[in-house]
Amino acid sequence: MNLKINTSSANPEVEDDQPVSPQAQYLNSEVLCISILAVFESEIPIDDSQATCTLENLFLPINPRFSSIMVKDEHGTSKWKKVQIKLGDHIKTPIFPPGLELYDDYMQEYLAKIATDLLPEDKPLWNIHIIKYPTKQAAGSLVFKLHHSLGDGFSLMAALFNCAQRADNPSLPLTFPSNENPKPQKWGAYRFVSKVFSMCINTVKDFTWSLLMSSVMKDSITPIRSGEVGIEDRPITLSTVTFSLSEIKQIKAKLQGTVNDAVTGIIFHGIQLYMQSAGQKTKPAKVTALVLLNTRAMRTYQPVEEMVRRDSQAPWGNHFAFLHVSVPAHKDAERADPLNSIRRAKKTIKAKRNSLGVHLTAGALDLMRKFKGPEVVSKQVYKTLANTSMAISNMIGPIEKMQIANHPVKSFYFMMVRAPQSLTITVVSYMGMIKVAIGAERDFINSELLVSCMEKSFQRIFEEAVGKRS
Repeated sequence: MNLKINTSSANPEVEDDQPVSPQAQYLNSEVLCISILAVFESEIPIDDSQATCTLENLFLPINPRFSSIMVKDEHGTSKWKKVQIKLGDHIKTPIFPPGLELYDDYMQEYLAKIATDLLPEDKPLWNIHIIKYPTKQAAGSLVFKLHHSLGDGFSLMAALFNCAQRADNPSLPLTFPSNENPKPQKWGAYRFVSKVFSMCINTVKDFTWSLLMSSVMKDSITPIRSGEVGIEDRPITLSTVTFSLSEIKQIKAKLQGTVNDAVTGIIFHGIQLYMQSAGQKTKPAKVTALVLLNTRAMRTYQPVEEMVRRDSQAPWGNHFAFLHVSVPAHKDAERADPLNSIRRAKKTIKAKRNSLGVHLTAGALDLMRKFKGPEVVSKQVYKTLANTSMAISNMIGPIEKMQIANHPVKSFYFMMVRAPQSLTITVVSYMGMIKVAIGAERDFINSELLVSCMEKSFQRIFEEAVGKRS
């Protein structure tokens, strides 16, 4: 799939002072205020003059939201209001102590700070942090912090990719992996009736479970869920682990699943290994992951000028839903068949996709908003997050190496921050690799042990499915 890089100004169909969507209001309220960090690791030291030029000429023109603030009119209706923007207010260049060879600890502390800080409401809801210090992974880093009310990961990643070029040939467009669409099947009458019946059953189960998990039911207190109030304000540790996409594809081929099935299974088995290593008792624990699902009709990136059109099939904004997926529990994760994690993930996600539960839940939230207001819905979304153990989100990245402001990007990852959960995991592909990022509540989750368990999970699953790695 090709993404045409376009540097033209914002779409003329988008007017000033547009109403704020209900989803954006839910994500920017008194109880819930979620942002996204996107970290681009550069192969060369950062030249901030080039970064500033990219922001002014490529980033700001993408969407009027990047030059707007959220306000309420005399009727209490939230709107996006265009303001005069000062780039200097949004560019942060931290100063670390001089003389060190590597600055990983300072980088970690800085990311933890900006992850919990609130963006000022009197300025457009984004910042860029230019880290000019080397770490083990990069000669420098560009860190975008973008409020989730501006758009979901799909929208915001498309915007950032619009600022990028191919490193090997800037005149060519970035290309992305194609979606894994199942082959169309011919159904007889019996299979069609069975499919409809199964959808009805799955819909009732999913909708009921969603209501219960956002009201009276809660996950167990475990080594990945502290269950305490206000954890969104606590510092986090950001860690990453990288896997080969070709090896992931070997696993999924052996199990006749998808890349998402394989990655989800690896994460679930890694969670099981971690919980056991961290001292989880053998009694059954209820552990639920909220898997974010893109609900657009078209799930591949589109040129940004197309996304902001009203009739777009891949529209800008927040178009996602939560799938409640139970993480399988084992008395002894070390002895359990690691492939069962992928088989169960595959079966569960397939059933969840064959359901209208997310649409019913969205409809119920919309009714709640109309009768009780967006703040009540925001509290409901907050409770849905707080009652579960973790969130998982995945995105696709370019196949080729990209550069931003003439800085070749060695690697990148993203993270949802200020969610009321102790653990958030994100997945992104780039240049034939899969990067898993882990945002973990500091002083509660042992990030080094969790990363080790994820690596062990991948190794066990690969060896079980494919054989010893060469």
